[in-house]
Amino acid sequence: MARRAPASSFTSTCADRHNWLHPFTELTYTLTNMFNKEDTIPLKDPYSWFKPVDEATTSLDNFLAKCRPSMVQDDGTKPWIWVTRESGPEEGDDMSETLAEATAVLDATTKKVEDIQNDASIPLRASKKKGTKSKKEVREQARQSLVQAEAAEKLREISIRRKYCNGKWQLYIPHSGIVDTIWSSLAKSLIYGPLSSTAAYCAKVSTCPREEVPHYQHVICIYMPNVYDKDSVEEVMKVLLRHHGMNLSGVKSDLYTVIGIKSKHPSGMPSTILKATDFIKDSEIKEMKDAFYADLKKPPAAAGSSTKTETKDKDEKKVDAKPKLKKKKQNEDPFGSASEDEGVEDASTKGKQHASEDDDEKPRKNAKMKAATRKRPRDGSDSDDEPPPKAKRGARK
Repeated sequence: MARRAPASSFTSTCADRHNWLHPFTELTYTLTNMFNKEDTIPLKDPYSWFKPVDEATTSLDNFLAKCRPSMVQDDGTKPWIWVTRESGPEEGDDMSETLAEATAVLDATTKKVEDIQNDASIPLRASKKKGTKSKKEVREQARQSLVQAEAAEKLREISIRRKYCNGKWQLYIPHSGIVDTIWSSLAKSLIYGPLSSTAAYCAKVSTCPREEVPHYQHVICIYMPNVYDKDSVEEVMKVLLRHHGMNLSGVKSDLYTVIGIKSKHPSGMPSTILKATDFIKDSEIKEMKDAFYADLKKPPAAAGSSTKTETKDKDEKKVDAKPKLKKKKQNEDPFGSASEDEGVEDASTKGKQHASEDDDEKPRKNAKMKAATRKRPRDGSDSDDEPPPKAKRGARK
């Protein structure tokens, strides 16, 4: 499936990024009249970073340092800060028809819920004696079993048939300096971290409101091309839990956003189509988040400590290594012979050694032979040798 950036629709090329709108074009905006400023990126927006275009001129780090959600105030022109890794999916059909069909489903659902609320036969309050239910109980039952469930299934069918399945995981972060750290971590993860290997292709964070709002929370959205592909949605979820320790609100379809489904919509429909607990248990969610925070508590110099450990292991190996015994030279012990422990020497080396020993012995043997054959001079004769021993004195008479 072709992919589009969330700020585009039928739109332009990467080189003309500033002509993009989110999530549809100006034509769709005019036809439906359902957009607000929170859904649209202004043209030539300095608060948007798109990797294929902006990476060559502005690094992601510089962009994040300049555009911090805790410091950027929305004056009506900059409600969001955007980071996009690649183009998202393109819509397959005419969006005006898609929106018209989805809106009709929502209107019909709202009317059914209003009919329940205005039904005079349903008591305002529950009566245990008569066994009757209140309007609120009937409405809740209708939402769970019939009305809202049927509407959600119809909207799902429209999204798949019309090829408009993109949506986002939503997160809520308190307004403080920590939102800058969380946003920066998620943005970098999307471009070259764990999120970059998932189906997530874009992220945005809300800026500060124009006027101070008590307990204000920033909204962060992680966009995916198909919110009805549960495998890819779950993969993104697990990265957000294990690698970022996020508290996830839920998955919301972009179609829900465009037709105006919010948490307190008159239809009573849930604003999200999936929750984290639809994939894994609460205990597993807690375990993954605990593992993330446990990693944060580890010393930051983990890489240096590993190097020290390796050096220590090398030093221990040096200490543990047995010293090599030096071989004794054969001439050191004239009365000994070569030890069997020294191993068998090379034959050619032995031959050379014995040959040299024979050469040394030859002069000695020749000298002994000459000494043996030389005649001892007679007594009283002139000789260069030592004089003969003097005769012993005779015994006393």
